[in-house]
Amino acid sequence: MKALPLKKLAIAGIFVGGIITVFATGVHEWLTLANLKANRDALLGYADSHFWTVLTGAVLIYATAVALSVPGAVVMSLAVGMIFGRWAGTAVVVSAATLGATLVFLAARYLFADTARKKLGSGAQKLIQGFHDNAFHYLLFLRLVPLFPFWLVNLVPAFTPVSVRTYATATALGIIPGSFVFVNLGQSLGRIESLDQLISGETLLAFGLLGAFSLIPVVLKKRRAAGDTEEKVTQSPTKNSQTPPS
Repeated sequence: MKALPLKKLAIAGIFVGGIITVFATGVHEWLTLANLKANRDALLGYADSHFWTVLTGAVLIYATAVALSVPGAVVMSLAVGMIFGRWAGTAVVVSAATLGATLVFLAARYLFADTARKKLGSGAQKLIQGFHDNAFHYLLFLRLVPLFPFWLVNLVPAFTPVSVRTYATATALGIIPGSFVFVNLGQSLGRIESLDQLISGETLLAFGLLGAFSLIPVVLKKRRAAGDTEEKVTQSPTKNSQTPPS
């Protein structure tokens, strides 16, 4: 019984310690467009000579940054695209981001989920159950459409009964479009003057449409359920009015 709290404390300490270390040392301040452009040739040269080291390092660094909610994911995606190209780069970013997000999900569920569920009221429980019934499609929507911070979408599902497989699959599929956009832009790094110019209104509209399509199965499921309920209601008076055999 005593080992469980200590284990939770150790896991929480790793995450908190990692976050404090990152911000105390100022590592996150290096993740800027200006620094990436200034070190472009050095990064490409090192990657040519140490491909597998750079590949492994890119996955681990990106996953750790996601797990610790370190700002700079866009710059890291540009760097990965610059080094590995659009297709391999997208695979690296999607794999690393999914790994980091899943680590946060598992840690939050292990550390806080039981306590949070006990304190939730009946209304919140109904919302959680509704989310769980269509978890894959809701998660896919949240990943496709950047309405909420990435770190928040990593955490909240941990307090629902959604399975790890559903969470990881929806995360991986949902971040593919956005990852591809930023990774692809990394190949034309020299023409990028500001991060603000990376996402256009048309791109956001496309993400919104993809998100809307991801919710179509949920809408159809709810309409089908409503139709079945209405059919049962209309049939029940007929059954009740039948005269029992003598």
